[in-house]
Amino acid sequence: MPDRSTDKTGAILPIMQGSPPKLRVPRQDWDRAPWNRWSFQHIREILPTADVWRGTNPPHAFKRDLRHLAEISFDTAHGTMTVAQYLDESFTDGFLVLHKGAIVSESYFNGMGARSLHLSQSVAKSLTGVLAGIFAGRGQLDPKALITQYLPELAATAYRGATVQHALDMMSGVAYSEEYTDPFSDVGQTDVASGWKLKPAGDSRAWPETMWDQILGLTKQEAPHGARFSYRSIETDVVAFVLERISGKRLPELISSEIWQKLGAEESACYTVDAGGYALADGGFNATLRDYARFGQMIAQDGWFHGSQIVPKDWIAETRRGKPDIFDAETRKSMPRGSYHNQFWIEDVNTPVLQCLGVFGQWIYADPENDFVAVKLSSWPDFLDDGFYVDGIAAIHAIKRTLRQG
Repeated sequence: MPDRSTDKTGAILPIMQGSPPKLRVPRQDWDRAPWNRWSFQHIREILPTADVWRGTNPPHAFKRDLRHLAEISFDTAHGTMTVAQYLDESFTDGFLVLHKGAIVSESYFNGMGARSLHLSQSVAKSLTGVLAGIFAGRGQLDPKALITQYLPELAATAYRGATVQHALDMMSGVAYSEEYTDPFSDVGQTDVASGWKLKPAGDSRAWPETMWDQILGLTKQEAPHGARFSYRSIETDVVAFVLERISGKRLPELISSEIWQKLGAEESACYTVDAGGYALADGGFNATLRDYARFGQMIAQDGWFHGSQIVPKDWIAETRRGKPDIFDAETRKSMPRGSYHNQFWIEDVNTPVLQCLGVFGQWIYADPENDFVAVKLSSWPDFLDDGFYVDGIAAIHAIKRTLRQG
């Protein structure tokens, strides 16, 4: 089946079809609509990547107990809709539901297939979070230690005085603007430093050539460390550099040996890499729908999966202990009782549900109480869409209710 993509109106666009293709993805806008309908499944054709090897052992085999979930209905702020309608309207590329460890629903859209690698965006942050937990469980990492204990070069930056835990929780006081639509913001510079984008044409200023260069350039502190939550993607990369420094290995090798092979992944994954060979921890990870589900099931099972304790149980338990007062009013609009801890989003501080979330609609939802995992891979037209997220939560809760009732 050829890859076909649609624009915001649903019109089919033959992106990168034909030889040579007539409708080529523009280099600077590959991650924007409508181009992301194709590019999120074809990162290795756009950017340099590093392999995350799955190993040689047989993959973990899911049991299948398929259920018809498409017609489950639920209420939203704009009326009643079905799961099928939600998946169609929210630019879904892949959707999978696990219940009691078995696949009960698995659907692909927009040309995606079971072997397609899909960009995770900030879902990737949670992999670095659990990798930190593995290192902490072995005594190789002290989350309470200063970042400069591991990366002394950062003493000349605003990270001076911040702990690893501050970075894990996005609670350092380092000034970093996460304005996605501004190419000159800090996250816009991350796009250039990571190799995702080219420097804006005609701009004569010096831009960071690698992620490490950008981190070294963060010298402004805007709040006391630990005083408030402020989502800053580059915090994940600081943690990843700490783990690389401790181990002497690069991130793709660490994720392969410590997580991916132990999950019994079906396919090798990959990271995008910058000019220095650094894998983008904050959003450059790509994997298949089922392999994201394996990761989610491991989280739901307190770090245990495929016959081994991959992540310390205590780390997962601690990750679920969010502080309900860290979110500002804007964040509470979509997560009124939510929190953030150890690179995971907490749906409700009164439940053990953990979420991995990425812009443009990437999502892993892990609920241990209901032995339930949902994975949604998307290519939304916009970076953020609270409506799609809130409707998705309603859909997931409706699916859970149906499965509980048998």
